Amino acid sequence: MVEPIFEYQFRLILIGDSTVGKSSLLKYFTDGKFAEVCDPTVGVDFYARLIEVRPGIRVKLQLWDTAGQERFRSITRSYYRNSVGALIVYDITKRSSFEHLEDWLKESQLHIEPHKAVYLIVGHKSDKDNDRKVTTREGRQFAEYHGLRFLETSAKTGTNVEEAFLVVARDIYQMLEEGKITVEEGWDGVKNGFARPKETLHLVEGEPEGGGCC
Repeated sequence: MVEPIFEYQFRLILIGDSTVGKSSLLKYFTDGKFAEVCDPTVGVDFYARLIEVRPGIRVKLQLWDTAGQERFRSITRSYYRNSVGALIVYDITKRSSFEHLEDWLKESQLHIEPHKAVYLIVGHKSDKDNDRKVTTREGRQFAEYHGLRFLETSAKTGTNVEEAFLVVARDIYQMLEEGKITVEEGWDGVKNGFARPKETLHLVEGEPEGGGCC
């Protein structure tokens, strides 16, 4: 018999303009703390964490943090195809990052298709409400127009950080159960989990330890 370490592995990608806080979100989600200073991502960075999507059902999230600068686009595009989830992040204090959401969404859909994926629009830095340039209503309306989920988050306070990744992972698992997403050879978006041998029971009831046959 085998006891699974996790049922599936989901590969997620974070995209959006530079400095919107993608790395901060990932560091809070994986380390549980806010990084006051984050060096700009060069190309891509990798993170991972195990979560529970249903009671007793664990999945491993393979998380790819992408650079927002245009000069790295050719590198980050190659990571779209093997992703089953995308968090598209903007900074609520930076209007231009919100205005670029449409471009990020179209680019990710173009490169992920024909595979299906779960998308979440993330308005980040909700702790800076006094400096807000994008209203919560605007963010929600953009997401609803495209039929996507929406959350505002803050890596500084931890608001909705955990929830953002759980929402995406649970939706992916739901689509797996419904057969809308499947494990496919040659695609890394969803992979089956790894397993380990279950400890073998060596003692027969009533037999003393070390006891054997004649």
